[in-house]
Amino acid sequence: MVLKVRKVDPLNPDETIIREASEYIKRGHLVAFPTETVYGLGADTFNGDACLRIFKAKGRPPDNPLIVHIADLSELYRVAVNIPDIVLRVVRRAWPGPLTLILPKSPDVPKEITGGRNTVAVRSPAHPVALALIRSSGTPIAAPSANKSGRPSPTLAEHVIETTPVIMISK
Repeated sequence: MVLKVRKVDPLNPDETIIREASEYIKRGHLVAFPTETVYGLGADTFNGDACLRIFKAKGRPPDNPLIVHIADLSELYRVAVNIPDIVLRVVRRAWPGPLTLILPKSPDVPKEITGGRNTVAVRSPAHPVALALIRSSGTPIAAPSANKSGRPSPTLAEHVIETTPVIMISK
């Protein structure tokens, strides 16, 4: 796949660019995008084949689970079940933000995401680009950091461009 880079304003992302990137997600492609911590390499959580592409692009072992990124609390119920009340109280205070929770997974979450486990890692990123991409895609996005396995996590778009051939939204 040819690398496409689309720069967006990190505080007010262009809806046209977000829509273009979300179409790639919907078609099973990978998109690198900024979160409040690092760049993530994302795919549609419910598309197991697309998620396998993440492992291939990163050289990541398939038993190393991915983190599912959601835009709002209603999406939590699409990926997790038996969510305790204490968890809901915590996420209402801490999300969006760099808090990842490990919860019992929904039967709809493919085994490719969880490395075959019965749990799923979930977070809601506090970055306008990430949130806009998730909302526009209409699906939670599975996204580890966008680096090759064993390399430092990318904090700049240039780090992703050097190592990962994907569609990308940079800030």
